[in-house]
Amino acid sequence: MTALLAQSLVTPSLGLIVWKTIAFLLFLGILYWLGWEPITKAMQEREEEIESSIARAEEALAEAKEIQKKNKKERRQAEQKAQEILREARESAEELREEEEAKTRRKIQQMKEQAQAEIEREKQAALQELRDEVADLAIQAARKIVEEDLDRDRHRELVRDAIEDFPTN
Repeated sequence: MTALLAQSLVTPSLGLIVWKTIAFLLFLGILYWLGWEPITKAMQEREEEIESSIARAEEALAEAKEIQKKNKKERRQAEQKAQEILREARESAEELREEEEAKTRRKIQQMKEQAQAEIEREKQAALQELRDEVADLAIQAARKIVEEDLDRDRHRELVRDAIEDFPTN
């Protein structure tokens, strides 16, 4: 019996086709009447949400690109500023080095001039001492000449001896 019932459901008959069509159309009517508006509304809301998300994503992408562009520009400016600071530091260091060299040269020149002045003073003192000594020797030679009554040859000999006694420096 069940086989017969199962076979009658599977075998197409005109009455069954009509009832199935009526049931299907009734189901579609109820679905349209009760569910079509909420389904389409939910689909529309979902579509609007997706479009809104895409728009926000595009805006975020554009903003990110702008920020990236701005960061790139600022990085370039920072690099240029760093190069400028390095250049200025090098120039300052070079100026400082030149100033120090000039100060050192001036100090060396000043010390050289002081040394030359000291040498000149010592030289003048030595020359004065030498003059004083020559004067003393001349006085001693004159005293010897006066003490000894000498003839002309003896006088020349004493002067020659006195001259030879002078230091050669």
